Amino acid sequence: MDKDFVLKWSSQLKKGTLSFIILKILDQGTDFYGYDLINELKNKTSIQIAEGTLYPLMNRLKSENLVVSNWVEQSSGIPRKYYSITSEGKKVVVEMSVYWSNLNQIIHSI
Repeated sequence: MDKDFVLKWSSQLKKGTLSFIILKILDQGTDFYGYDLINELKNKTSIQIAEGTLYPLMNRLKSENLVVSNWVEQSSGIPRKYYSITSEGKKVVVEMSVYWSNLNQIIHSI
């Protein structure tokens, strides 16, 4: 078995689905700041990502109007940037979910 091929493939699969997974997490109705979003991703999926991966992704999602962010003052410490899904993001999650479901059915039918 070519482990390098599988490793590269799984890395690309993770990269390709990360936006979908993040949007699905945000679509559950809770706003997250970066560190909590990384932990939620790890807890729900076992996917480990670094801040250097998350923040550029969040900026891309913001530029696509799929998420918004706002700074929230904390009683102690520095303000935190919280992310939430937009109404456009909610529509995209529905479309992505349908596509994912169809793709999953195709793969399982082979």
